[in-house]
Amino acid sequence: MVLALLYPRAMTTTKRHCFIRNLLTFNHLHGEARPEIKEQRMRLPRDTTKTSLRVALAASLLLAQLPAAAIASSEDPGGCPQRPASYLVQAANASSAAAAVTAVGGVVTHELGIIDAVAAELTAAQIATLRRSGRVRAVHANRGVETAEKGGKKAASADSLDTTTDSPSDDDSRTSTKGNYTRGNNVPCVDYAGLIGADLAHAAGFTGRGVTVAVLDSGISGDTALLKNTRSKGRLLAQYGAITDENLFAIASDGSGHGTHVLSIAVNSHSCNSGGSYNGIAPDADLVVVKAFDETGQGTYADVIRALGWIVDNKDTYGIRVLNLSFSAPPRSRYWDDPLNQAVMKVWAAGIVVVASAGNGGPDPMTVSVPGNVPYVITVGAMTDSYTPTDPSDDRLTWFSAAGPTAEGFVKPDLVAPGGHMLGLMRTISTIAQQHPEFHDGGSYFVMSGTSQSAAVVTGLAALVLQADPSLTPDEVKCRLMASGRLALDTEGLLAFGLLQQGAGLVDAVRAVKGDMLGCANRGLDIHADLAGTEHYVGRVRLDESGEYYLLGLEDDPSTGTDGFLWNDGFLWNDGFLWNDGFLWNDGFLWNDGFLWNDGFLWNDGFLWNDGFLWNDGFLWNDSLTEPVGINHWVEQE
Repeated sequence: MVLALLYPRAMTTTKRHCFIRNLLTFNHLHGEARPEIKEQRMRLPRDTTKTSLRVALAASLLLAQLPAAAIASSEDPGGCPQRPASYLVQAANASSAAAAVTAVGGVVTHELGIIDAVAAELTAAQIATLRRSGRVRAVHANRGVETAEKGGKKAASADSLDTTTDSPSDDDSRTSTKGNYTRGNNVPCVDYAGLIGADLAHAAGFTGRGVTVAVLDSGISGDTALLKNTRSKGRLLAQYGAITDENLFAIASDGSGHGTHVLSIAVNSHSCNSGGSYNGIAPDADLVVVKAFDETGQGTYADVIRALGWIVDNKDTYGIRVLNLSFSAPPRSRYWDDPLNQAVMKVWAAGIVVVASAGNGGPDPMTVSVPGNVPYVITVGAMTDSYTPTDPSDDRLTWFSAAGPTAEGFVKPDLVAPGGHMLGLMRTISTIAQQHPEFHDGGSYFVMSGTSQSAAVVTGLAALVLQADPSLTPDEVKCRLMASGRLALDTEGLLAFGLLQQGAGLVDAVRAVKGDMLGCANRGLDIHADLAGTEHYVGRVRLDESGEYYLLGLEDDPSTGTDGFLWNDGFLWNDGFLWNDGFLWNDGFLWNDGFLWNDGFLWNDGFLWNDGFLWNDGFLWNDSLTEPVGINHWVEQE
């Protein structure tokens, strides 16, 4: 293939030479091949110089992905200056990785023992030497992580790793907190607690007491309802700053506002009436706050992985049982090769329930993001009550909620929870509130939507389940939550939304805390073998010759009424994702033999979707060292 590389006339021959050589070296270091290059000088007017530079940049990004024959790398490509970039280097253990980096002149910035790695500043030539040394197992670019608080109709790309927030609509007056929510005790009353029956669980004494929840996000504000439980007792046990690698003793100020909003939904102890109805799902849970995103919502893979390592190292000290991850990134590899996913799997294996947002990239299939694509964790999609909390007939999935299957054929999300027009605490000086002041009530509360908020609901509910039965393992908590789900059915008792959109359905707090089901989640999966690399797994979803998804083993199950869940006749992924009236979240749809579709099978080379999902054999993390991954991007308010 011939690529015409455009550059302005002002670029000297030496600069052009270095530009091309460094691109080729970068490609080679990441397992790519060399295209045939054809330089082309364009005679452009002065005012088009910036345009030509943009074209050159676009061409260079294209070059980074074009296959061809291998080129010879060099310690110093043509004498061109090289700028170091941040990489994650994995070896037998973190110490070995650090020694290998130091030996080639790199600078270690993070020790990431949880995945036997370090983050380091390395030049292309140093990486080449590192790879030839045979001392390392893998090298990944340290992908960027950001909170995507771009606002409204200028929503960030679904490709970003971002906290799953749904942007309020600029033209929807219903999203204002003023006049849309009832008030009690001078505190606005939320609807979502009642929507999943959490108010009834609270009345029965299930408030998360004795359970520690960790939230990895952008920090926490100093609101009393977050720092104290329903008995006005302090419950913030610890704070860790992953960006600076230090324990924080002052409040980990939340410049973004996203972390505070997520925390509010999970653990807010505000009571809006004398009947004991609380604005958080687990108002008495203890709290550990881990900050990995700054006031602009920016972060990195290295910071997030370091945060996950700290959580595992300190889980016994603070009794951490549940972890909320309300951020997402586009998958770039099989789930087991992604370094962030590896760290998340280590957290689950350590006995901590991990709740992850599905992402805001829906409604198309195969849009579930990292780390929600990890088969073990509880991945949550979003539904909305359409502003009628007492009328379930118009409840529906949100248009932005990501859908499965994963690239490995697992059904995701596992379940859904309220995620539209969610009311939560946020300071007016927070970045998000400053960008969207029309959605702040002028006091303490802000309206925002997204699967970040849905994940926070399920995080709180997991704390209630563990209060009811502290002996449960993460797999058993996932089973209880999925077994509590109420599937959305149409008026004929068939699925109103596909299994790959709603999973086990809308969570129910009372059914979850009172349930007794065991052994219905993650069957056939061995997380320790998965982490060791001796076994990897695929799910039951398959693609037939006509391009329809179906579930292996349920192709002819008449109880489904859908021919083995072939996605047709009402399960369309197009036509604007239209919803009919009359969808009910009820109990009338039972699965035989637990959740058969949640089982896993050993991976084999024959499981391929299509050419669009063939992953390379290594060094996949080369699209861009600054590719956004962060707190989920804004979407319009439901």
